[in-house]
Amino acid sequence: MEGGWAVVLVTASSYEEALKIGRRLVEAKLAACLNIVREVTSIYWWEGRVEEGSEALLIVKTTFEKLESLIKEVKKIHSYSVPEIIALPVVAGSTDYLRWVRESTS
Repeated sequence: MEGGWAVVLVTASSYEEALKIGRRLVEAKLAACLNIVREVTSIYWWEGRVEEGSEALLIVKTTFEKLESLIKEVKKIHSYSVPEIIALPVVAGSTDYLRWVRESTS
């Protein structure tokens, strides 16, 4: 999937952890930018039962070329043993914005 862009969703245990992850991704040029939603309610299966908790959500803008490195970096610094890292392809967008994403991650 070379040459394209992605939006990556990552949940974190707290706003502070999301800030730490987000700053690292942008400083390393693995992401052009990201947004943090301070609190989302997550309901999920974990170790055989349904859990519910509060998390922060990162919405990360990057390129396909940076995805593998971005995933490795998140896994390295994340507090969860199995962090949510889901990449969605960008199928259309502002040409100027997508150019900026590519330039910012180069």
